[in-house]
Amino acid sequence: MDFITAISLKDIVDILIVSYVIYNLIILVRGTRAVQLLQGIFIVVLTWALSIWFKLSTLQWMMNQMFTFGVLAVIIIFQPELRKALEQLGRGTLFSRSVSEDDQELNRRLGEILKAVNYLARRKIGALIVFERETGLKDYIESGISIESHISSELLINIFIPNTPLHDGAVLLRRNQLMAAGCYLPLSENPFISKELGTRHRAAIGMSEVSDAICVIVSEETGQVSLAMNGHILRDIKEESLLSKLYEELKSKTKTKEKSSIWKWRLR
Repeated sequence: MDFITAISLKDIVDILIVSYVIYNLIILVRGTRAVQLLQGIFIVVLTWALSIWFKLSTLQWMMNQMFTFGVLAVIIIFQPELRKALEQLGRGTLFSRSVSEDDQELNRRLGEILKAVNYLARRKIGALIVFERETGLKDYIESGISIESHISSELLINIFIPNTPLHDGAVLLRRNQLMAAGCYLPLSENPFISKELGTRHRAAIGMSEVSDAICVIVSEETGQVSLAMNGHILRDIKEESLLSKLYEELKSKTKTKEKSSIWKWRLR
């Protein structure tokens, strides 16, 4: 009985390891041209199986010839993906979804946003950028023009260039996606807000009052950059402080969300 149990455990471990390797290989090729190539290989294998099933000798001979040189062809076709996998294996990152990947993505995203903010601030071009966090902003996203694009400084700059269709309104970001532009936000009714602040700043404060969103504002009068959060606004914030604050808040929320999802899974 113990011998049978040992064999069963060995088989389970073997299956889990193979499944984990296959899963990471799928993650590696996802979003690349290798996906289409794999679909083509699947069609070839399916054709070969049908040729055997229906005893189509000529087609089967062609398939056999293809498989003869298939290994070499696969190595040549998947050379970029294989090189990437070997590099990651050498760095020990192929089979790990480390936090550093999330940090790198967050740093890249914030770098693109700050590049755009600096460009707009130097030229005194008004802008309002909203970061969605725990509170869903679907209603406000739907009030604008849907974009659903990766975040880039060039795209943000083009959106806020004056006299363009999407210049007025806010841009809403959800993680690494620019969801919509030209969005309408609720204006704050706080009577203690400085009279110097215009509609764009009031909208940013209003959004931070009704949600946990973070808003970055560029003034078109002064070129100053401000940060609105939790119903308060920090005016004329410097680049280093803005980067530090955004990184701290967005990273902490991401970690909290990941932990809560893990606990929910465990409770299930």
